[in-house]
Amino acid sequence: MSQAVTTARALYARETPGFAERSAHALAVLQSAAVEHGSRIVFASSLGAEDMVVTDLIARHRLPIAIATLVTGRLHDETLALIGQVERRYDLTIERYEPPREATVAFVQRHGDDAMRRSIELRKVCCALRKLEPLQRLLDGRSAWITGLRREQSDARGGVPFRETEANGRTKINPLADWSWADVWHYIALHDVPTNPLHDAFMPSIGCAPCTRAIAVGEDFRAGRWWWERSSKECGLHEQAVSA
Repeated sequence: MSQAVTTARALYARETPGFAERSAHALAVLQSAAVEHGSRIVFASSLGAEDMVVTDLIARHRLPIAIATLVTGRLHDETLALIGQVERRYDLTIERYEPPREATVAFVQRHGDDAMRRSIELRKVCCALRKLEPLQRLLDGRSAWITGLRREQSDARGGVPFRETEANGRTKINPLADWSWADVWHYIALHDVPTNPLHDAFMPSIGCAPCTRAIAVGEDFRAGRWWWERSSKECGLHEQAVSA
């Protein structure tokens, strides 16, 4: 089998009915949000396939929306390399938010590098330290934020709306809410959007390196995240969205 056949683009990219309309709607959602919130809006990118689509839409149409990401200290080398690749490709700067160094060092010294696998409680503490705390700083002073959430990603995300108002009054915008996995990769192939090479290794959902593995045929989209747990595959970043 050739290398091309095994790439995520070759496996998943497929134009489906209504793709053009969904693409136009996603762009309209982003344009409207940029006008409504001005400099107080940010796209919080995980650098996954969906988020690369949103990045391309923002950059291609020169929308005045800041792009930021969480550098947790445990990301794959491929994910870190993608940040620079995106900046060079689109001639933009991605804001980086890291967890507090002293707190992460203390956590590892006390619980070890594999603390997240020893209990759900410790895994959630690790996620809170490496993701939730930096996210709060990322969102500080912002009236709206954008995500790449899709309803198809999991049962828990099946009700994701295009926009919602969070308890703190901040607006959360999900322009790809109605997109399929085929839509995502068709857009990527159509516009030659850079992506994480780990997607080609059957990792549709990529998080921190110790908490991500490849999925098997027939497994749930997020089965490779915290695969040793039986609980909901969420770290807390979007719990409010899935419960709304």
